[in-house]
Amino acid sequence: MRLSRLFARREDIMDDAATPTLTSGALTHVGLVRQVNEDRLLDRPDRGLWAVADGMGGHGGGDLAATRAMEALQAAADAPEITCASVRAAIDTANATIVAENARTGGQSGATIVALRIEGSSADILWAGDSRAYRIRAGRAEQISHDHSVVQDLVDAGLIAAEDAERHPRAHVVTRALGVGPAVDIAHRHVDVLPGDRFLLCSDGFSRSLPLADLAREVTRPGQTGRELLRRAVERDGSDNVSLVLVTVGG
Repeated sequence: MRLSRLFARREDIMDDAATPTLTSGALTHVGLVRQVNEDRLLDRPDRGLWAVADGMGGHGGGDLAATRAMEALQAAADAPEITCASVRAAIDTANATIVAENARTGGQSGATIVALRIEGSSADILWAGDSRAYRIRAGRAEQISHDHSVVQDLVDAGLIAAEDAERHPRAHVVTRALGVGPAVDIAHRHVDVLPGDRFLLCSDGFSRSLPLADLAREVTRPGQTGRELLRRAVERDGSDNVSLVLVTVGG
């Protein structure tokens, strides 16, 4: 299996003993059907910031929108101080940039986004769309984000069962994304962080391939790596771009 993009595994050990060691890796694959990878990743353990953007709108549109999202978050990571507010502001900046480019070109591109910021014993997750964030703790996987999608709304309303969502004909339709309007409603969740936690950010091409129950089993396999997770996801489906960022919290 060929990896279309591989960001090297990094590790950052801070001088402050109270600060956890953060080890991360980011991987993406074009999949088995598509010719262009519209996913983009950010892997900055040195600043405690990670993200996945999944472009929408076809080649020359979706990949550009996802790139704009990563450029804005990269700038936030390079700033002297990173806060939850600065990450949110970066996502807003990306949205404005994509909207302006769509207006100039007549395009309809956009991107879903999920970002993770870890500082000390807490984490902030911000997202719009169906790119997801999970926390794996003590052998149990928890989905932290909540999809902004038509099928998720149907599940929440009790109109379809959760297990039927992925097979629904509107499974790919999101209700929030960057580039759709002048403002984007960014969801936010604040959670605690413990040594041994693993956080997984992914595009919907990955989450469709590995449901929550399978994810917990796969991630907790001894010696499991992001590369192996990616391989299993592509083999199970591969109909879309497949991307993940895996962050491990040490002592």
